[in-house]
Amino acid sequence: MIQNEDFQDELGNNHVATSAETPMRADAFVISDEEKIELIKKDVEKILNTLGLDLTDDSLKGTPNRVAKMFVKEIFGGLNPAKKPSSSTFDNKYKYNEMLVEKNIVVYSTCEHHLLPIVGRAHVAYISKGTVVGLSKMNRIVDYFSKRPQVQERLTIQIVQELQKVLGTDDVACVIDAKHLCVNSRGIRDIESSTVTAEFGGKFKEDITRKEFLNYIQLDTKF
Repeated sequence: MIQNEDFQDELGNNHVATSAETPMRADAFVISDEEKIELIKKDVEKILNTLGLDLTDDSLKGTPNRVAKMFVKEIFGGLNPAKKPSSSTFDNKYKYNEMLVEKNIVVYSTCEHHLLPIVGRAHVAYISKGTVVGLSKMNRIVDYFSKRPQVQERLTIQIVQELQKVLGTDDVACVIDAKHLCVNSRGIRDIESSTVTAEFGGKFKEDITRKEFLNYIQLDTKF
């Protein structure tokens, strides 16, 4: 048991993922969001009481409920498949066959090892094979998969796989550059470092296409 705990700590402290899919139990959605909020509220109360905080104080008495609602409705809302963005596509009637890049998409996620924030930017691109997707859908897909306990490598893969499915093409790429507060605020406490992950599919595995994409995301766009 001790060896197993040591192994689990090593995985978590080194931010190693175990699966490209978010680990979910089969009964994850048997109970409603409202029931989850009530259960989590009681758990948060127990944690705060254990830490010795006075939950009768006006500043703290609403914290368990706020945290529970935040977990279910906001920062972990992407666990619920019912909240997955609709995947409407359109015919590429204007025959735009070059690369389309949506860069600097804000990423707000949560490290699944310490439940601390991951904050950064995602850059996503695809080359149409006959269909296109609205620009905002790319942002929404990033947001949906970000709103769950995550590992950055998995998040990058999930974004690419979802867009490949939606667009019917392998020619999709994603690069994420993010700060992990589990690194910046605890452990090594390196406030300057960030983590870059990339997933390249189809034509983006080719040197010339990959370099074109990487050059686009380095453009300094100002308004």
